[in-house]
Amino acid sequence: MNTESSLLDTNWNDLIEYVSNHFGREGKLDMQAILFLIGINELGQGYRDFSKTEKLDLLHIALCKLLSRYNYFEYLGRGSDGWPSWKSVHSAPKLTPSEQELLLKESIIIYFETAQIDYKQ
Repeated sequence: MNTESSLLDTNWNDLIEYVSNHFGREGKLDMQAILFLIGINELGQGYRDFSKTEKLDLLHIALCKLLSRYNYFEYLGRGSDGWPSWKSVHSAPKLTPSEQELLLKESIIIYFETAQIDYKQ
């Protein structure tokens, strides 16, 4: 394991621990739960009960936000319903599932660091 992937693993584990302690009810949160939290944050309306469709939309918002840093999506603004809107700028390269997971982990860590949230133990 190289130093870069070791640092990513350490940062990811610290982030999971932080988010689980601050937002989890019991047990460790997974990547989908973190994406859901990012979606809620980006929506900017606070937590409430969301429909199944809204939950999927929140995951989509989070993915668009995270992948916009790589220019895969462009933020268009908010619709009349107050929900953020994104458009696909260009297709993402074909990645293996493990490469996708690494890209998302890295993006989520950068998201929290950009928000200046001190998640490191």
